[in-house]
Amino acid sequence: MNFFRYKKLSAIVLGLTGFMAVSCNDYLDQSPLSSITPEDYLREESQLAAYAVGAYPAILPSHGNWSFGTFGTDGNTDDMAIPALDNKYMPGLWRTGSAGGDWDFANIFQMNYFLQTVIPRLKNGEITGTDANIRHYIGEIYFLRAFEYFKKLQALGDFPILRTTLPDNQAALTAASVRNPRNEVARFIISDLDSAALMMQNIAPAGGTNRVSKRVAQLVKSRVALYEGTWLKYFKGTAYVPKGPEWPGSSKPEGSAYAFPTGSIEGEIDYFLTQAMAAAKEVASSVQLVNNTGIILSANNENPYFNMFSAENMSSYSEVLMWRQYNRTLVTHNVPVNAQAGNYAVGLTRSMVESFLMANGLPIYAAGSGYKGDDYINDVRTDRDGRLNLFLKEPGQKNVLLNLALGSHATEIEPTPMIWESSYEKKYTTGYTIRKGLTYDAIHCGNGAGYTGSITFRAVEAYLNYIEANYEKTGTLDADAISYWQQIRTRAKVNADIDKTIAATQMSKETADWGAYSANRLVSPTLYNIRRERRNELMAEGLRFMDLKRWRAMDQMINTPYHVEGFKLWGPMKAWYTASQLVYGGAVSNSVVSDPALSTYLRPHEIRSNSNSYNGTKWAMAHYLSPIAAQHFTLTATAGDATTSPIYQNPGWTTTAGAAPIGY
Repeated sequence: MNFFRYKKLSAIVLGLTGFMAVSCNDYLDQSPLSSITPEDYLREESQLAAYAVGAYPAILPSHGNWSFGTFGTDGNTDDMAIPALDNKYMPGLWRTGSAGGDWDFANIFQMNYFLQTVIPRLKNGEITGTDANIRHYIGEIYFLRAFEYFKKLQALGDFPILRTTLPDNQAALTAASVRNPRNEVARFIISDLDSAALMMQNIAPAGGTNRVSKRVAQLVKSRVALYEGTWLKYFKGTAYVPKGPEWPGSSKPEGSAYAFPTGSIEGEIDYFLTQAMAAAKEVASSVQLVNNTGIILSANNENPYFNMFSAENMSSYSEVLMWRQYNRTLVTHNVPVNAQAGNYAVGLTRSMVESFLMANGLPIYAAGSGYKGDDYINDVRTDRDGRLNLFLKEPGQKNVLLNLALGSHATEIEPTPMIWESSYEKKYTTGYTIRKGLTYDAIHCGNGAGYTGSITFRAVEAYLNYIEANYEKTGTLDADAISYWQQIRTRAKVNADIDKTIAATQMSKETADWGAYSANRLVSPTLYNIRRERRNELMAEGLRFMDLKRWRAMDQMINTPYHVEGFKLWGPMKAWYTASQLVYGGAVSNSVVSDPALSTYLRPHEIRSNSNSYNGTKWAMAHYLSPIAAQHFTLTATAGDATTSPIYQNPGWTTTAGAAPIGY
């Protein structure tokens, strides 16, 4: 059964797992599924398979059915920019919600129902089918619960650990609202992933790499463990870790008595980094990277690395551990159309582009690097890291080599970046735009008619996770880490001499990269280059904000605004445009570009002086975690007094709806 070929299945699954209306608590109070589910359901292999795959769309990332898909989800970071700056970068505008938010248990409820129903039946021999397949689908549910919990960990940190569904009882629901310390949540996630890996096969019994597998569970385990290990390391000594100063969990009985399983936060950090290394190595040592020929314009699969990101069928690419399959008659998307234009107004930043090394392994500013400058996009790409050369588009390049007549929305030749456009379908927000995800076959370029695959998990992340976890744990790089790093750089057509790069790195010249910082301090050149490699390899794949949070990489913007920039508009490239396309001037309503007095580089968020983003991108410490909406405190409190709720608010936020963080 293929990943996300679910339209018919979802109708069945939703009918069998639909939720009743809520009463006293809309995030925990779900009517027991046993009251609406046929007694004979979840008693045979195919039903287990259908239930699991039906949960994929709500839990796992994919292109979606429109816009930019995966390749725009790094927007609103230092990697990629969209026209409207997110409120989280304008302190005071992001406020505590009145209801809803990340404090939600709907997906967790579905997974818990399955496990509490199916596990006893498995033990009693009450499920028909092949035992290995039955166990695999149970493993999928463990994985999906873990992945959903990981999203909660990133958003909220401390969170209730629920292993079963709950009765419709106010006292029980309130008691279950107690938040577990974040490291315990991470340990719970790892336990679920271990269960998933133990039960699942390397290749799913139905669907192949369209479904979750053992290696996917191992990869995600390395991601979760690295996330928590580095979070604890960089937030140590703050309210954002258990037992830290002013940790809000200490205000509740459970938190005040809490003790780390390893005895200390240092022990927890070491535990998670060790787990990350072990899980990452399981994948990296067994999965080969896809070859990069360096060829850009290819309609005949001459560059597997390039085509991997836009293939219709990704099952032949060893590095793709899991992908979503689309179908022209069932589910389609608009990624190919937008990849041939401005990526639905999600542009690469100057910081992203400048982070790539030269092919000789030197930073662009190093003596003898051979950098041609950035007066023109062609100069920017010349002699650079092969990934930048592949994925940064420039005017005049061909975007279509096949079936142009079939592509009603195809862009055959890459145009001059249309920075003046207001429509997201046409706009080039930064002047720099990405080719990742582009297919040269215009058959995918009817409006919303694309059916190229979407990578969900890629094995190279395991290589990167191992390198980083190894260095964070030991302060050195072992033979495996060095080998993994050299393989990635060789594939990228970059000199594999890592020491050469580190020696030439000047941290004072890397400050436009948020990843150069942790807790408002520049990191070492070695650690920075590990982060640089991760940034470059995973560009536009939706992991950047996750990394920035766990590195605590935005403190430096609390007091000093950051200015997101794009290409060098106010240089020779200015001649590409007419005067009517370069209107600027403070609060002028028809301004479309930033004032050259601010910078020679286009500043997409600083076009009108009356906009909230005009003074740059800023941060608030509270923004590392999301606020819990006011409703959830009221529902679990006595007589409406939020202080009596077992739930506590995240650091810096209040329980008052509409309130900004304290002291932002």
